[in-house]
Amino acid sequence: MRIDAARQALRTQLAAGESPAADADCLLCFVLGVNRTWLRTWPERVLTDEQWQQLQALLARRLAGEPIAHLLGEREFWSLPLRVNASTLIPRPDTEVLVEEALACLHGRVSPRAVDLGTGTGAIALALKSERSDLEMWAVEYADGACALATENATRLALTLELRQGSWFEPLHGERFDIIVSNPPYIDAADPHLQQGDVRFEPRSALVAAEQGLADLHHLIELAPRHLVAGGWLLLEHGWQQADAVQALFARRGYQQIRTRHDYGGQPRVTLACWPGEQA
Repeated sequence: MRIDAARQALRTQLAAGESPAADADCLLCFVLGVNRTWLRTWPERVLTDEQWQQLQALLARRLAGEPIAHLLGEREFWSLPLRVNASTLIPRPDTEVLVEEALACLHGRVSPRAVDLGTGTGAIALALKSERSDLEMWAVEYADGACALATENATRLALTLELRQGSWFEPLHGERFDIIVSNPPYIDAADPHLQQGDVRFEPRSALVAAEQGLADLHHLIELAPRHLVAGGWLLLEHGWQQADAVQALFARRGYQQIRTRHDYGGQPRVTLACWPGEQA
């Protein structure tokens, strides 16, 4: 079968999904080991029987709902190719606004220190390190599989992280940072979206939190001052309906300069605040 015919066949079969054209091209590029420009340049090239069979196997898994990132074993984040698997969350474009805000908070700081709590694939930590070579970047992860994945990504990208395994602040006794960032679990256990899309294939422990999704956010806001320098920042990703509640938690704890940043879809997604340096 020709490349152009295969593209059309895949798009037709994937039509019920959110992005049939993009998914079709991703699968073809993966099987052929090429980029999208190559697909458009050589539409008359013919697939081998083995390549077509591999495509059909991947298509069946995608039609069953399995995420493209799991099929390919990789997802790009902040222009970094990251290995992904079912042990942790798939990095999403909207989380890049957290990276943008973190870089703004680091601006002007000399040899700063930062930590990413619940790092998963290492996406946020590695993105920050890729932009600030002088940054002493730490990362904390609880799950064994995710720890291994973050280590692999850091090694492949030749970016240095101080990776500690443990729950939130537990491995950070006595350490203080200029910024703390996190994309913690923030979905309520009763949220119907947990039964839809890619999240069905991601670990519930990385998605769901008690107190209507606010428990881990609350925990981070309460304890972060013990690990922030005076004038340090805490930046948290959260659900699109949680901005007011998160801002209230920040204010109650005594943070200042509290503000919320919207994601690329226009939803309130990241709230950040400065710790003034008073008694933690």
